[in-house]
Formats: sequence, structure tokens, C-alpha cells
Amino acid sequence: MSRLVIVVEKASDWGSYYPSADVVSAMDYLREPVGSDDERTHVINLCRSYKYLGTGYYVSLLAEARGHKVIPSVRTVNDLRRRSLYGLHIEDLNEKLDTFLPEGGRDATDFGVLVYFGETAFPDLQDLARQIFDLFPCPLMRIEFERERIWQISSVKPVGLHTLDDAQEDAFAAALEKFSRKIWRRPRARKQYRYDIAMLVDPNESMPPSNKKALKQFIEAGKHLGIEVDPIGKNDYQRLAEYDGLFIRETTASDNHTYRFAHRAEREGMVVMDDPTSILRCTNKIFLNDLMVARKLATPKTEILYRDDLRRMRDLPERLGLPIVLKIPDGSFSRGVVKVESREALEKAAAELFSHSALLIAQEYLYTEFDWRIGVLNHEPLYACQYFMSRGHWQIYNHGAKGTAKSGGFRTVPVREAPSDVVKLALKATQTIGDGLYGVDLKQVNDRAVVIEVNDNPSIDAGVEDAYLGEDLYLRIMQEFLRRLELKRLGIQP
Repeated sequence: MSRLVIVVEKASDWGSYYPSADVVSAMDYLREPVGSDDERTHVINLCRSYKYLGTGYYVSLLAEARGHKVIPSVRTVNDLRRRSLYGLHIEDLNEKLDTFLPEGGRDATDFGVLVYFGETAFPDLQDLARQIFDLFPCPLMRIEFERERIWQISSVKPVGLHTLDDAQEDAFAAALEKFSRKIWRRPRARKQYRYDIAMLVDPNESMPPSNKKALKQFIEAGKHLGIEVDPIGKNDYQRLAEYDGLFIRETTASDNHTYRFAHRAEREGMVVMDDPTSILRCTNKIFLNDLMVARKLATPKTEILYRDDLRRMRDLPERLGLPIVLKIPDGSFSRGVVKVESREALEKAAAELFSHSALLIAQEYLYTEFDWRIGVLNHEPLYACQYFMSRGHWQIYNHGAKGTAKSGGFRTVPVREAPSDVVKLALKATQTIGDGLYGVDLKQVNDRAVVIEVNDNPSIDAGVEDAYLGEDLYLRIMQEFLRRLELKRLGIQP
């Protein structure tokens, strides 16, 4: 069972709302524990202030000590005091605010909005309010903005319930009802499993890292080991702390919700694949290239191109030869990758790609009929696949003009049948990243094996990567989760 507890500093703070058995005073909550061992307790702390060692601070502190899920958490309370966090990088902040402000307000240099559980009265700023709430989960806060040359967040401040006017009270009540329904939405029976893992997926993703059958296989493998694997989506951020682990099965990026989920899960002490460090290291090809070069691992001949360095680009064919492969740093599934066969094509393609990124990667073109993909889990080889080039195309994925993508064939083999130098190079490449789940793409030209990239979120599709291991592939990954969960339970760092 679940219980909702709303804590207010003074009874009068709740005076505008219907009386409820869920509402208790801060002193009553501090004096006596609420809830029982056989129910989950969710606490919404609506104290007037969360200042350090004040009443509101102690409500959140003791809630956590009692095993209650509390909003705001002590971490959020502390983060809200750190002004350095207010310089948040929100890519489209200026565009959102300039669009939102009426013509007469274009010259405004500061203003603020109230946010109730991630909701705001201004639809144009709803996505922004949700982003801030995801970073600072606090029931009621005011986001203040200021502009010198560009708009930026000047402060994120908790707001007391007692300060609201009638219209704001109505807005808060609606947001509270919506938020509390989410808490009650999924009442859980007492655990039938030793551990719960959230599996982050996007049902609408056109090229997800795992197809539906593979996701079901992960769930079945978890059940076999006493782990409940629960698919969640990007709107379930606030539920994340309910789980013991996070398994990301949608395409990761350092600038979207997948990284925020990984980062929060790591802060909560959860077992995480993909961990945020691996996401940062793997999703940017420039970082990866520097890492491989620094470790003296074999890669194609590679150069970094800068938007303003035209001379370096013109001389590129002399250094790398033709054809040349151009890549944007954060492309995936062969997106943002172009092969050019002349100087004219090089200049044209570079101009197009530079509109997306200030830096590009240029590599020598190495023809092979297929790429190797070596799956690696905790520094051990897991599976080996050959991905063949798409018919009539030089890449594995051929993205059509209408957004469709065709891929070449594949061949999955036992790891022992893959070339030993390819497997060894794959293991060396992941040593520099971490101890998670990776897919290393490599090419073998004659006797030369080179690393193309390391994927933190490798494809595991039913019928492809599991073609040799079958159900055992999913069991091995879930067994690694179980091993790490057991170590954490014992207080040992995995």
C-alpha cells in the first residue's frame, strides 16, 4: 500500500483547502513517525522555508531517515541554495522566452514565473518548467530570469504556500491533485522480487536499441533471477527513486532526458546501465577519438576539422586521401556521416555539417564488406556480430529521403570464432570507458584491425545479437545487474 502525507508548517497554510486526513503539521510529523513498515509513504513537504536546520529542512531530513519518499529531498534543498547551479544550460531558453514575451515586453530585463509540481500557468513555458522541476523537484517554486545579452536563469527559489493569492491557490490545488494521482497511480503489492529495475524505453523511437521482443526477453530474464524489470518512459522521472536500478534501452545523448535519468539514478545510489560517464564518453566521437589516440589504440587516420580553419580542410585530401568520411560528433545509427569523393563534395558536405556542429571528424575511408561489433560487459566479451553494408550503399544503415532506413544483413558468431585481435582491441577500447555494457565497432582490413567507435547503448535485438546465445544473452546482462545489486546491498562498491 501507499500513503500520501502532506506536511504544512501552520494549520492556517491549508486554510483555503478542504480538510484532509493526509495533511499534518510539521511538528506532528517531526514528533511521531507516520506510516508503517508494510506501506510506502510519500511526503510532500510544504513548509514555509527549507533553510538549513530550519523546520522544513528537518522534515525532509527525517523523512529520508524514515525511508519515506519526500519532495523536496535534502539534496534538492541543498542544490537550491547553490547559486552556481542557476546558470543552467537550456539550449532553447532564449528562443522560448523571446517567443513567450509579448511585443511590449521585448525590452524586459527580468521577470519570473511560479511553478507548481512542474506545472505553470503559461503553456508556452510548460516544457521549460518541467525541465527545471526535473532538476529541482520542489512542490512550489519561482523561477526568475534575467537578461543582459541573453536570457538566463538568475534564481530558482522555493515559495511558501501562504504567499499565494486566490488564482495561484487554485493553480496549485490542480497541480497537487494531478501530482498526487501519479503517486497513487501504481499501487504496488509487497515485493514479489528481490529487486526492481526501471527499464527506460521510448515506444515511439524509430530505431531503438532493442526491439519489442528483446525488451520482453529482458523482463523474462529478470523474473528468472528474482528481478522485476519495469518499462518506464521519460515522463516517469519522479518515480525513478522507487527502483534499485536503471537500464536504459533508448538511444542516449548527453543533452536529453536519458542523461538526466542516468545522472539522477547514479546520485540515488542505483545500479545504472548506461551510467552518465559512459554516456558522456561514448556519445561524442571527438572525445572518443582523443581517448583512443591517447591510449595508442588503432583507429582510422583521423583529423578534427574546425569551422573557421578552411586551409586545413582544403589540404585534407593530401593527408587522408580520397574518399574521405565526414562525421558530426554526436551522430548515431550512421546519421550525420557522409562519404565524399572530391574536393568539391568535401567543401559542400562540410558546409552542411558545420551548420550542426562547430567541429567535425574526418577519417580515411576503409572499405570492408562488414563491420565487426563486439559486445562487452564488465570487461568481458559478450557477443560478436558482423554487420554487412546496406545493399548498394557504403554504410550499414542507408537513411532514405523520406526518413526510412534500410540496413544490411548480419551474422552472429560465437566470440571464440571472431578474430582474436579484433576481440582484444575491443576489450582495450572499453577499458578506457568503464565497466558497463558496450558495443565496439571495428573494421578489419587485411591484418589491420581498427576501432571505429564505442557505443554505450549497443543494439540488442531479438533475432540479431542474440542469434547465437539466445536467452542466455539476456540472462547474462541481468546477472550482472544482480551481482552489482547484491554488492550494493552488502555495502560494497561494485
